[in-house]
Amino acid sequence: MSTTEAVSDQARSARRNYNFLFALTLVGILLVLWVVLTIATPTFMTERNIPNLLRQGSMIAILALGETFVIITAGIDLSVGAIAAFSTVVIAMLLQSGVPVWGAVAITLLIGLAIGVFHGFGITKMGLPPFIITLATLTSLRGIGLLMTNGATISITDKGFTEFAVQDFLGIPSLFWMVLLVAAPSYIFLSHTRWGRYIFSVGSNPEAARLSGVRVNLVIYIAYSLSAVLAGFVGVLLATRIGIGNATQANGYELQAIASSVIGGTSLFGAVGSVHGPIIGAFILATINNGANLLNVNSFWQQIVTGALIIVIVFFDQLRRRGR
Repeated sequence: MSTTEAVSDQARSARRNYNFLFALTLVGILLVLWVVLTIATPTFMTERNIPNLLRQGSMIAILALGETFVIITAGIDLSVGAIAAFSTVVIAMLLQSGVPVWGAVAITLLIGLAIGVFHGFGITKMGLPPFIITLATLTSLRGIGLLMTNGATISITDKGFTEFAVQDFLGIPSLFWMVLLVAAPSYIFLSHTRWGRYIFSVGSNPEAARLSGVRVNLVIYIAYSLSAVLAGFVGVLLATRIGIGNATQANGYELQAIASSVIGGTSLFGAVGSVHGPIIGAFILATINNGANLLNVNSFWQQIVTGALIIVIVFFDQLRRRGR
């Protein structure tokens, strides 16, 4: 084994150990929150509230997972909420026109893929910063969706489609199963394939990655495409839950997704992240919001707590980086 390979293996081993310890910390925080809320309010740990909590966190968890692929490359995707909202419009219009559910879902995901490819093109070929290209998409997609619907909502009358979000399987909400469905292949891709390693390499040092033979531009295309496709998938799930297509939905989802990813240990400086982290982070935020609602705490405090968590975690991430 060469010296370079040995160093690379040591780096991956250290990253795995860090992710494992951080995951345990996140799970501990989540469990503490659950215990405190169980003591504070008798309505928290109930058969009605826990499934509701899982449904609340599931869509943000999937968005956060897609966002994580991008953030690991030291990028950002501000458009995921708008993509989700636009996807509700697309799938509602397709279903209304008589397209079968499977076809409508496939077309919606393909549109998400096209948006992700557009982001990759804007970053790699046009030289636009990720912040700018995805911000432009955020505003444009909401406008396009409103033009397509004349500012109205489109009702979805397919009962089988709209009932999916409230169904359970083995006592677990179907939306939470969708998180697991997405997380399993994402974990394999990010942790056990060379393209997953390339995503970390690009986030660490894109020039060094390029000199090592990594197709940096293609990696960026892949990261942003995954983020957009998962956002489109969330739009499909959102449409099943609310039963309408509306371009104004999912407002603020992008900030919740970024916050969940950061709380889950993904570094905004790139090259650090995992699959389980943003998922746990999303349910930590969902627990805080759910508990605040049950305790009748002003919703503004929820935003303050979320912002404070981001500041603390990014601060400690900076300390960790300086200590390398």
